[in-house]
Amino acid sequence: MDLGAFYFPTDYGINVAELARTLEDRGFKSLYVPEHTHIPLSRKTAFPGGGELPKRYSHTHDPFVALAFAAAATKKLTIGTGICLVPQHEPIATAKTIASLDQLSGGRFVFGIGGGWNVDEMENHGATYKTRFKMMREHVLAMKALWTEEAGSYHGEFVNFDAAWSWPKPRQKPHPPIILGGESDHTLRRIIEYCDGWLPRPRGFDPVAGAEKLRRMSSEKGRDPKSLTITVFAAPPDAKVLDSYKKAGLQGALLAIPDLDRDGILRQLDQWTPLAKAYA
Repeated sequence: MDLGAFYFPTDYGINVAELARTLEDRGFKSLYVPEHTHIPLSRKTAFPGGGELPKRYSHTHDPFVALAFAAAATKKLTIGTGICLVPQHEPIATAKTIASLDQLSGGRFVFGIGGGWNVDEMENHGATYKTRFKMMREHVLAMKALWTEEAGSYHGEFVNFDAAWSWPKPRQKPHPPIILGGESDHTLRRIIEYCDGWLPRPRGFDPVAGAEKLRRMSSEKGRDPKSLTITVFAAPPDAKVLDSYKKAGLQGALLAIPDLDRDGILRQLDQWTPLAKAYA
């Protein structure tokens, strides 16, 4: 099982290139970053974590730009979105961004996706809460067409374009792994239909039991469970818990880097380095 990290790359935190180099040097296998394009001041949507929305949500860098810097600063580190709010992106341009990043990084990109929770934010992009998952599916399928076909096309309710050339193609074939966040049965069904893996959170949820459910559901739907990966998002830095994930056959776990200044983050990574080396 690979041990990686998750971090909100903010304008007041550690430089993402330095963080990526530090993670790679200390044995971590990956760096995932989230996104919020902006936070509307209307704040009609309550923060799912409860209380006030943390500062980092309105200060995070663009994920693809941040990951490009991370990739350029490292040689082997896997880079990924955790998660990209797919309904808030135009799919043709996003397909090219991802293909370019995957090519230039040497095939190290993982496309972590989700529908989003902030109603105000998605509405500013023309997406709606009720249909966000239908839109996410169409965006992903349209991007797959552009990545895998000589001249890709897609015709749906939200995305509609005739055959078009789109180069470069991703370095990874047929495309970068697509992993979906969430913990519901709806999430599992979406993964089985059009994704390559799962990115669940352990808060109030047992990823080990969830892994068994995903494998059972995928077998029932005729999909090979071995074709799907599971990486636990914001896993606790606890050796016993991580060992239980490894024993259950999970492929990865991401430790959540705290929202501290540069020196505070480096001190935290010092404490986690023995864990990273244990799973190297």
